[in-house]
Amino acid sequence: MEILGIDIGGSGIKGAVVDLYKGELITPRHRIPTPRSRTPKAITEKVKEMVEHFNYEGIVGCGFPTIIKKGICKDEGNLSEKWVGLNVEAEFEKATGLNFTVINDADAAGLAEVNYGAGKNEDGFILMITVGTGLGSGAYLNSELIPNFELGQTPYLDYEKIEDWAASSAKKKEDLSYKEWAKRFNVFLNYTHLILNPDLIIVGGGISKHWKQYEDFLKVNTELVPAELRNRSGILGAAYAAKNKYST
Repeated sequence: MEILGIDIGGSGIKGAVVDLYKGELITPRHRIPTPRSRTPKAITEKVKEMVEHFNYEGIVGCGFPTIIKKGICKDEGNLSEKWVGLNVEAEFEKATGLNFTVINDADAAGLAEVNYGAGKNEDGFILMITVGTGLGSGAYLNSELIPNFELGQTPYLDYEKIEDWAASSAKKKEDLSYKEWAKRFNVFLNYTHLILNPDLIIVGGGISKHWKQYEDFLKVNTELVPAELRNRSGILGAAYAAKNKYST
């Protein structure tokens, strides 16, 4: 089954056509910079551009960087506040004429990892943490998605949300060393473990590419592994979500 997956992030919108039987991208991954305004109009235009790039007709899965319930954006996250209350699926469908399934981007990345990557064949309660502009999180019980865990939004110290202190964007903004930043991220991991006690934590995003530089500084009382699918996970997971929606 071949489906177009789109992953909308804070800095880039990525897409590819996916073979869901094999769990592989069957076209080169295409990237479009996320518009600086991050408004509904600007992002919707880029989603349409992505569909046209692949000359694609069919169902589409899309990962979106904030809380989505039944296709509706419930929080602005790192986007424009104009998204709040909008039916994101309807916006994209109107622009492209195609049927869309839109879910949280970290949920999508985790769906890929538990079905094709580091969490494949693992039982119990699994958390996927994606490290990027923010800290995304996805939760899965025996491979079934529990949607919209937004652990990065937890207030911390004088920060409105802990991701402002512990995401990759904080490392870059404050010019932190690997060790300095990893100690911050480790605080986040241990708070997460204390509250949720997962059986496995999968860490994705840029950190998974450079795991050896961080792993010695990350100590948490559960199994902790890097994601395997890396920049493919959001695309694969979004396509997988679309398959599940339209095959039932």
